[in-house]
Amino acid sequence: MPATRKKQVHLAVQLPGINNVTVWSDPRSGSQISVDSFIRLARTAERGRFDFFFLAEGLRVREHKGRIYDLDIVGRPENLTVLSALAAVTTHLGLAATVNATFNEPYEVARRLATLDRLSGGRAAWNVVTSHDSFTGENFRRGGFLPEADRYTRAAEFLTTARELWDSWAEGDLRADTATGEFVRPGAGRFAHRGQHFDISGRFTTPSGPQGHPVIIQAGESDAGREFAASDAEVVFSRYNRIDAARQFYRDVKRRLARYGRGPDDLLILPTAGVVVADTDADAAAHAEEISRQLVSPQTAIAHLEAVWGRDLSAYDPDGPLPDIEPEDDAHLLEGHSAFRKGRGETARRWRELAAERNLSIRELVIEVGGRRTFVGSPRTVADAIDHFVRTGGADGFVLVPHLTPGGLDDFVDRVVPLLQEKGVHRDEYTGTTLRDHLGLPGPPVRDHHDEKEASA
Repeated sequence: MPATRKKQVHLAVQLPGINNVTVWSDPRSGSQISVDSFIRLARTAERGRFDFFFLAEGLRVREHKGRIYDLDIVGRPENLTVLSALAAVTTHLGLAATVNATFNEPYEVARRLATLDRLSGGRAAWNVVTSHDSFTGENFRRGGFLPEADRYTRAAEFLTTARELWDSWAEGDLRADTATGEFVRPGAGRFAHRGQHFDISGRFTTPSGPQGHPVIIQAGESDAGREFAASDAEVVFSRYNRIDAARQFYRDVKRRLARYGRGPDDLLILPTAGVVVADTDADAAAHAEEISRQLVSPQTAIAHLEAVWGRDLSAYDPDGPLPDIEPEDDAHLLEGHSAFRKGRGETARRWRELAAERNLSIRELVIEVGGRRTFVGSPRTVADAIDHFVRTGGADGFVLVPHLTPGGLDDFVDRVVPLLQEKGVHRDEYTGTTLRDHLGLPGPPVRDHHDEKEASA
């Protein structure tokens, strides 16, 4: 009997820029906004036979105490424009972008994504996100026009509408028939959608790309977000990169799929992860500690604490104990950041318990809860840990977030990927051409010609 194929490790890379994940002050760091940096990282990921390259995005520069939040990279070009450029210099690598479903419209987003999918030969993906706050809304002169409770209902209808637009072109609609002089079938692109959030009709201008629909990614952690992922997403980004919590999240989301007629392989769960590789485990641990302290400076530690406490804590010593005062639940010193909006009293309680248990200072605590790398060690140690994490039900793979741009992925691709290939858990070569091929995901049903539309046209 043939040997059972080992569970494959899916790999993606994110060019970092949001939160304190980039050591931009490191002498080895290049430009954070130059197209050359994007190209180098993308080509490195493709050399490592990664599934896709991902760009996150916010629609407003975040502010801390009314000033630009200096832990973010400011000045990044717009996502889909960058990915269109990368489509020209890569051949297989998937191209994934965050595009907001609160402050955009379905027709525009569907058209831009269909264009990217066609330009790239079927490699586009869309990370569907929502915005909750009037702070972001001010950029669109709408303020907080959408109640937070409605953000997922709008996102779900947004996605449904986009799929209807992609489906408005069927196989064979582009004819280019020189004998009859017919370039396109009469009914091609016609659509009509009437719902709670969108009431649109007309003709969609862009035929679908080779995938039919771009791959849909989602990152919500709430119950509503998990349900949205189970019903509509094909990849889920997860922040759970500690094995026990990751397994709980993995089981919870996967079990929800059945109620939507989906199987476990129809949705991939990919936590974000930082990796530090060195010749020995000891060398890697020392380097990881150095990186953590670069990522969480004394000022950064206080900024994180203020985001939870909602108070000015600049008088506190980052190398001293946590404040003994309670958070201000309704105060937001960090605008445009969703991480610490809710449950701040509970977060403060858990942080106090952890600090007391391990005798941690403010800075040490912030490093512990958010500044440590996920996989640290020699190439063999890291490869074994990643394989174990996936094989034992913690994830389907990882989105790697290097701390350096653009060379932060080099060591992993050169030293860890060959070991994963040796284990038989990561591809030696691409075996397909589309992102759906790489991820093992089915495409949408292929539609027949628009006979009914022609009859009514």
